[in-house]
Amino acid sequence: MSTAVATPTVIPCLRYRNAPAAIDWLCKVFGFERQAVYDNPDGTIAHAQLSLGNGMIMLGSVPAQETEFGKFIKQPDEIGGFETQSPYLIVADADAVHARARAAGAAIVIDIKDESYGGRGFSCRDLEGRLWNIGTYDPWKQ
Repeated sequence: MSTAVATPTVIPCLRYRNAPAAIDWLCKVFGFERQAVYDNPDGTIAHAQLSLGNGMIMLGSVPAQETEFGKFIKQPDEIGGFETQSPYLIVADADAVHARARAAGAAIVIDIKDESYGGRGFSCRDLEGRLWNIGTYDPWKQ
């Protein structure tokens, strides 16, 4: 198996009602870095790119008016808090991220534990209820 670092070809895209607050939270708690943030005149986010290691997520504000794409998307609070997908973040120290997430008010839905397949991790909801998985398991190194 190659250990070369490649440019990811899959980038999760998320929408938040308060995208500026979500960007701050994701950077503070999970360690993302702002790669690009494009504001709308009304203070919402047109598009943002946050990086973590060689990975990235893109996000933006839920628009006030329905868009062509938006008719296919629901926020967790519109469907009983459920998600149909969930990003996984590979981190060096899952316990440290767990502590930051708990301190920042994340709802820990699966507490930190050692996984039978390797690694240590947990699952939590962010400030708008999106589900995140965080752990030390790295499938690229298996």
